[in-house]
Amino acid sequence: MNSVSTNKLDKLPDIEGLKRLLQSLAVLDLIMCPEWDNRYYSFDAHWGEGESMGSMRNGCGDSFTVLFNASGCFFKGFAHESTLSSLHKGKLEGWKIALSKVPTEFSSALSEPAFDMNNISFCFWRLYAQTEWSFATLKTSETDDPDGSLFLLGCLNGEPKAYQDFAEDYYETDIPLSAIRFVYHHMPLTQAIIEQLNPEVELAEIYDDLLDIGYPLEKLQS
Repeated sequence: MNSVSTNKLDKLPDIEGLKRLLQSLAVLDLIMCPEWDNRYYSFDAHWGEGESMGSMRNGCGDSFTVLFNASGCFFKGFAHESTLSSLHKGKLEGWKIALSKVPTEFSSALSEPAFDMNNISFCFWRLYAQTEWSFATLKTSETDDPDGSLFLLGCLNGEPKAYQDFAEDYYETDIPLSAIRFVYHHMPLTQAIIEQLNPEVELAEIYDDLLDIGYPLEKLQS
């Protein structure tokens, strides 16, 4: 299985592919866990005018936040125990310098409270005009995962099996790969697909949440 990290950003989808993937992960987590407080992945398709935002939080202090706007995508991650975590002495000052590389098109994210830029261990971005991802980092002694990106980005390789492995462990239940693929392909949800993932969830109950995520839907029948 392909691994994604700041050292392997070529394994990450392009901007639109990443947006669709984060929407898919948010939908899957919504179905698996309708209670927002216990979900890993979320997505707000209407974050701001011309903006959307994806996010992940694992409940242990680690997270990532992703901005999509007309210019491209900005991604900030925080693995609090990683070598490059801004929690370590002197690292926050270093990050303030490193973030000067971020294009002005994403400057709003740097001051947005939801991005909490005082808690960071990696960030990367891509403009629509660019053909690859760029990232900012700090100098560090070489380790397997100094910024925690390999740890946090496991589901972002675009492979449905990655989410299946994560969700079966986290939710402690078997999840059919075919249903995950269905959502990854952004097919309009049916009650039958939802029941394959979580038989206790009704489409009508999560319909408004799906609209917030921006997932393609057919009109709900009354």
